[in-house]
Amino acid sequence: MRGPSMAPALRDGDVLLVRLRAKPVPGAVVLVSWPSRPGQLSVKRAVREEPGGWVVHGDNPLATTDSRQLGPARVHGVFGWRLWPRPGRLSA
Repeated sequence: MRGPSMAPALRDGDVLLVRLRAKPVPGAVVLVSWPSRPGQLSVKRAVREEPGGWVVHGDNPLATTDSRQLGPARVHGVFGWRLWPRPGRLSA
């Protein structure tokens, strides 16, 4: 995980375990991409599913670029665990 967009829940440098192709639920931390930013993967929180993808937001509204600017995102997987530096399950 890089950057401050998910603070305080996640921090820059956290190592997370992703379940690829897992079905997200609102509140889950997810791995996403946007058509307007090919090749870029981001970590965000799922808000709701809409036609065209998921609305996702960063937890830190002052330091995030998310669906409010880029529209619905494609979800690639769901994060279930932080492995380092504070191991533990991520809540949805």
